[in-house]
Amino acid sequence: MDNLVKICGLSTPETLDAALSAGADMVGFVRFPKSPRHVSLNLGHKLSLQAKGRAQRVVLLVNPGDEDIAQAVEAINPDLIQLHGSESPARVAEIRSMVKRPVMKALGVAEPSDLQALTPYADADHILLDAKPPRTAEALPGGNGVSFDWRLLNGLDRKVSFMLSGGLNPDNVAEAIRLTKPRAVDVSSGVETGPGLKDPARIEAFIRAARTAFAAAHH
Repeated sequence: MDNLVKICGLSTPETLDAALSAGADMVGFVRFPKSPRHVSLNLGHKLSLQAKGRAQRVVLLVNPGDEDIAQAVEAINPDLIQLHGSESPARVAEIRSMVKRPVMKALGVAEPSDLQALTPYADADHILLDAKPPRTAEALPGGNGVSFDWRLLNGLDRKVSFMLSGGLNPDNVAEAIRLTKPRAVDVSSGVETGPGLKDPARIEAFIRAARTAFAAAHH
């Protein structure tokens, strides 16, 4: 998962094409009805076909039941499942064996003690570190455009491979990569002009900034 850039919450053929043309490594489709980025199984299927062979396709699920998972896998045929709810380590392992494909577990970070939650999830294929959602009724599990204090990751074991998310945008992604040295970065609301409205120019700017920062990190 080295130096990958993921654009999450894509929900139109046009914005997906913008992400693919700009060179996104991973594209994310959200299956969570409360999200402005939610896609139907039918639309998810079409978008997945559009992205096939051009980027890794990720389907984002929140505390999904077995039926939700089966439907999403059948319709979208993702390369990777992203779990963005409060799934336990045992549930992550169960889902992984059920879908026979890699699973990424998102974990919220707000304070140093939150990093202790990483250890039980060692069996997940990938870890995504996101900002903990604000404590408001309308807050979503992710995609809130909030970042956490990246310095919290200074004490993290460097062997821990993670994708960084939460409040990233074209203007701050380079600094985030420099400070946290993630294996990959993920953006959703940071390339939008409004909830769920992806902006092709911002997508391109984000990918370009991330690529430049990853290259600089290796010198």
